[in-house]
Amino acid sequence: MQSSAQTAPFRIAVLPGDGIGPEVMRAAIHVLEKVQSCVPGLKLIFDEHAAGAGEFQRSGDPLPEHVRLACHRADAVLLGAMGLPCVRWPDGRELTPQIDLREIFQLYQGIRPVFLYHQADCPLKHYKPGEIDLVIVRESTEGLFSTRLRAIDPAADAATDQLLVTRERSQQLFHAAFQLARTRRRHLTLVDKANVLPSMVFFRRIFDEVAEHYSDVTTNRLYVDAASLLLVRQPTDFDVIVTENMFGDILSDLAAALVGGMGMAPSADIGDDTAVFQPCHGTAPDLIGRGIANPIAMVLSAAMMLEWLDSDASRAAALRIRRAVTSVMRDPSIRTPDMGGSRTTVQITAAIVDAM
Repeated sequence: MQSSAQTAPFRIAVLPGDGIGPEVMRAAIHVLEKVQSCVPGLKLIFDEHAAGAGEFQRSGDPLPEHVRLACHRADAVLLGAMGLPCVRWPDGRELTPQIDLREIFQLYQGIRPVFLYHQADCPLKHYKPGEIDLVIVRESTEGLFSTRLRAIDPAADAATDQLLVTRERSQQLFHAAFQLARTRRRHLTLVDKANVLPSMVFFRRIFDEVAEHYSDVTTNRLYVDAASLLLVRQPTDFDVIVTENMFGDILSDLAAALVGGMGMAPSADIGDDTAVFQPCHGTAPDLIGRGIANPIAMVLSAAMMLEWLDSDASRAAALRIRRAVTSVMRDPSIRTPDMGGSRTTVQITAAIVDAM
């Protein structure tokens, strides 16, 4: 969003979703309500809507038209997690309305920050807080997901997927990635498979063309297999990574493992006019109702939303939330079970609120 003084409340479409989605969403809304009371001028209105596997079981549509319209009209969309392994389309695919939203609203920038808050959370124990600090920018509307809705003949002897790369979308993606790098350490790594796939040769060629406009940003180019190795061996070498849809999907999870797991992985899917903010983790059916889901990825996604709304008050609120999370994470005993601790969702949320 363009920076401006807030003159009216921001209207947020809230989609709690399935599984642990509603649990972590309650945590994020609690934090947002608290920060709203702390930051003068911040006004948020939350409009909750049902979407996902549960809504599909109720109405036959996981993303009803009225929910799409609500997302379009909102200033931002806050999403929990959607889909359940036991609820599928007739052809066997899981329901993925979160991906539908990316394609409906052309949310081509998949922003996946990765930040280490405490050395105890990293399986590579020699890294200190803040030393792992990178962002993966994933193209979220094309790539190997481009034919995901193609019907499959159950009797067929073969099936194919298409990896789609277009010039227009790639240019948009790369400009966004370069501009993000300018706000950080001015280093951008392209991850592709240009040694094998013609689509990736094309992808890299467009990257090189766009790079000519950003002489102030240092660039690097890696094949996805080499990037996977280096993310584990030398994660501090990375600042901003830009890549194709499927590669970004995989590398985001790998990188999250370096900083505590999926419960520490926030995300944003951003287009020219609309943005959706959600944790990278799934619905975790085994955790439903146990009260131990990690809320931090959802809370940090809410902070990303406030930054994107880009008013003086929302930016101040985002900073307050980030500082509170940083403060809480300094104590390695304050962790949910996914990170080796014993704290509950409510306790972690309360600790963040207290720190604000």
